[in-house]
Amino acid sequence: MAHLTVSVEYGLHCLLGLLDAGEQPRSARDLAAFQGVSPSFVAKIFPKLEKAGIVEAAEGVRGGYRLARAPETISVLELVDAIEGRKPLFECQEIRSRCALFDQEAPIWATRGVCSIHAVMLKAENAMREALASESLADIAGRIERKAPPTFGMDTRSWFDRRIVQRRSGSLARAKDRTT
Repeated sequence: MAHLTVSVEYGLHCLLGLLDAGEQPRSARDLAAFQGVSPSFVAKIFPKLEKAGIVEAAEGVRGGYRLARAPETISVLELVDAIEGRKPLFECQEIRSRCALFDQEAPIWATRGVCSIHAVMLKAENAMREALASESLADIAGRIERKAPPTFGMDTRSWFDRRIVQRRSGSLARAKDRTT
């Protein structure tokens, strides 16, 4: 878990956009447009989320993604690990063994056990992982729901419904053009 990239933020926002979708999948393109972010960037995130079992893909014209599990069971840590991979926060370079005071080889006392600096970093990483594991997608959604106006959920569903209708009418028009 090195530096958390913007992919984590985009992924969380997109998953929040799936909460009220029910069985109706939402396209990565629509989720990106809803958030005002790059569709190609978002399209790279969803296969990782699918592989981790966080979302499931639906094929076809009305295809897209939907949550594979209840939001209460999807931790922020799970999303971070799915997108970023499980990388350490700190990679110790064992500098302690290269001290100029050591002629050729570091004495045993200098390299015994975990490096003291690495131990601090491991403690920090464990605390961060515990904090991320303790928060679920549902927890984040609850915070948003408390802040947002009562119509926000309905407005969100309407926005996605309009996108589906636009896409469907666009594909019907293209099909009609091909037959004429």
